[in-house]
Amino acid sequence: MSFESAQTPGLLSRRAAWEVLQAVSAGAFAEVALDRVFARHKIINEDRGLVMEIAYGAIRQRQLLDSWIDFLGKVPIKKQPPMLRWLLHVGLYQILKMERIPASAVVNTAVELIKSSKLVRLAPVVNGILRAAVRVRDEGGHLPLVDGSAERLAQSESIPVWLAEQLIVWRGLEGALKVAKASNKTPPLDIRVNRLRGNPESLRQAFNSVGIESIEIKGCLFGLQVALGSGDLRNWPGYKQGQWCVQDRSAQWVAPLLNPLPGQRVLDACAAPGGKATHLAELMGNKGEIWAVDRSLKRIKLLEMNALRLGLTCLKTLMADASSLRESKPEWRGYFQRILLDAPCSGLGTLARHPDARWRVTPSKVAELVGVQEKLLEGLLYVLSPGGRIVYSTCTIHPDENSRQVERFMTRHPNLTLKDQKQIWPDLDNNGDGFYAAIIELED
Repeated sequence: MSFESAQTPGLLSRRAAWEVLQAVSAGAFAEVALDRVFARHKIINEDRGLVMEIAYGAIRQRQLLDSWIDFLGKVPIKKQPPMLRWLLHVGLYQILKMERIPASAVVNTAVELIKSSKLVRLAPVVNGILRAAVRVRDEGGHLPLVDGSAERLAQSESIPVWLAEQLIVWRGLEGALKVAKASNKTPPLDIRVNRLRGNPESLRQAFNSVGIESIEIKGCLFGLQVALGSGDLRNWPGYKQGQWCVQDRSAQWVAPLLNPLPGQRVLDACAAPGGKATHLAELMGNKGEIWAVDRSLKRIKLLEMNALRLGLTCLKTLMADASSLRESKPEWRGYFQRILLDAPCSGLGTLARHPDARWRVTPSKVAELVGVQEKLLEGLLYVLSPGGRIVYSTCTIHPDENSRQVERFMTRHPNLTLKDQKQIWPDLDNNGDGFYAAIIELED
């Protein structure tokens, strides 16, 4: 759909955001949809931040924006054409959450977009709803409050009702509100400096020399938080030289829990795309034997590219199901002194980073993942050496996937010792993602 008009600045950015929302509603992952839209429209760097802010923000706020449409419109959201719904989300998000954008520009671009589509007859609906939203906002109005604590939390912070109910159980109403708000923030960009090729201070100086601001991350010896909006990171100093990689601060906390030593045999059971596997190699001084296992060949190739860029040669890869190594690699019985299981999970600790995840995850999906995690834990015991250590980690905050999963595992195997466990919450722990990890050791 080509349409650009020199008389309507910002139209391409809004169209791009609208297309991302449509793709996500059809099942695409937000980051994949965003990359495809950038490529299709050749969005320049200066506009990418705006497209991402509108698209990701509207996806995060889906439930809240739906409530506004129901409040302002004559037709309930469930009866609206999907294309209209997502365009209204693009407009309402800017009006309600982006104060710097003039309301007139928001309304005008939305009306022009709908006129360029097959829903041209609905241009008055778009105009009317968005102008009504501006009036309510300017008069200090609010949505009518819904009944019930969980329902109200779900509406105000735009999360599924089932998740609001669970958050209240886990953290109480006040704590649940804090977690929900943390899930709607714009996450920082964190990187991990490759200790084999540099240090945080020298990299900060290199960034500063080209106008990229960064600060050290408390609790991450080799972590830096970098200012957003600094262009294509592949062009930043040190990237091509393998001096750093992108990794959230909470994820940087996991690999050191294994306490891997140079020369040891280490398994990363669900390794791709390789953030923790490469971290392990760096901690071991690139000396030892690290097997990175994953079921996806495409993701294995990505891991290999990351390891090559970072100059890590002790990593070996294997495409396999880590829960079935007893059958596929019987010679690995008791072979590994350290095992990292960064398990497939619901990702409920990373909702700020993955805005569409909240709408994909359901209680039944969590139950399914719990079964997958249990199978992995049981299968990996076969390849853990006596006296060895396994770290089980997830990027979720759901206790069924975390402490309860580990508790059941320990009950089934009295020859294991739980050395430590910790749940990181996205609202409490240093501004990173929500993460969990348990350190488990097998008796000698």
